[in-house]
Amino acid sequence: MNYNNAHKNLKHLETVNSGRESAKQTDGHLSTSLRRVFDHLLTRLCVETGLYYGPRLTTLAIFGSVGRRTPVPDSDIDILVIAKDLPHGRIARVREFDAIEAKLENDLAEAAVHGVNTRLSPIFRTEAEMNVGGLIFLDMIDDARILFDRDSFFQRYLDRLRNTLSKNKAVRVRTGSTWHWVLKPDLKPGEEFEL
Repeated sequence: MNYNNAHKNLKHLETVNSGRESAKQTDGHLSTSLRRVFDHLLTRLCVETGLYYGPRLTTLAIFGSVGRRTPVPDSDIDILVIAKDLPHGRIARVREFDAIEAKLENDLAEAAVHGVNTRLSPIFRTEAEMNVGGLIFLDMIDDARILFDRDSFFQRYLDRLRNTLSKNKAVRVRTGSTWHWVLKPDLKPGEEFEL
């Protein structure tokens, strides 16, 4: 397994969220070997997901600590798959994704040899289901690492969500090592708003 080539391939496949670089994205505090192991896994994930879903695949994005580029050796790889014609129900969707996970079994085992004990943690949405939204996407506004995005579908979704949050004057509040959103600081009793 060549982690150097995998890292180069990932850089080619990746689109940077909104073109912004931040301290989180410089990887300055990640060891080179940890970064290379995760980058290799993401490259393999991108390839196998693209091969499996083919033209059904709309978006493949990573979020959480791996998306922020702040993983530790046992971080899960939180995955968003947006695809057409997904089976109904989470269990059926996970069973479908099992084919991709099986393709990555050797890569995950080799990552463990290098001290990275990770697992894949996917969530699934159809394009239509994205219209419903969800609080999970607030976490992805600044932290998503988009690996594949047909016609910028997910990037446009994040841009719309970011604009709505800005219009509502929403703020992300950090308390210690956690954070939460105040979605509409000037909310009046009885007032309704949408994300």
